Amino acid sequence: MAENRAPRWRQRALGVLLAALAAVLIWVVAVPLAGVDLEATVAEGEALMQINLGLVVAAALIVPLLGWGLLALLERVTRNGLRIWVIVAGVFTLLSLAGPSTAETGGAMLTLALMHLAVGGVLIAAMIRSARR
Repeated sequence: MAENRAPRWRQRALGVLLAALAAVLIWVVAVPLAGVDLEATVAEGEALMQINLGLVVAAALIVPLLGWGLLALLERVTRNGLRIWVIVAGVFTLLSLAGPSTAETGGAMLTLALMHLAVGGVLIAAMIRSARR
């Protein structure tokens, strides 16, 4: 039984785009629709940074692309590349939740945490799916 599946790189590229789209959708619902003011402290006692759509898109594309690169490297150097990558990606996703703790309000903290979890979850699922043949 032959499967008609897209090449692995297309599946992974789609996973990166879907991860970014998930973050954008959360931002759209939270900021323009719900009125959440997404501001976070850059460093202790420093100025606030407004988290706009451009920043969300950039971060939600750059980090998954780096993750894809790490997965490709691990797949080349070890037989357990996907397993190692899933563990690293899961830990990185959990550690990334420290970032939302710098948000100025509870709504901003929740929104940022949801974006981090959405990007991590979508990317991990997409990469696992792309590795299965």
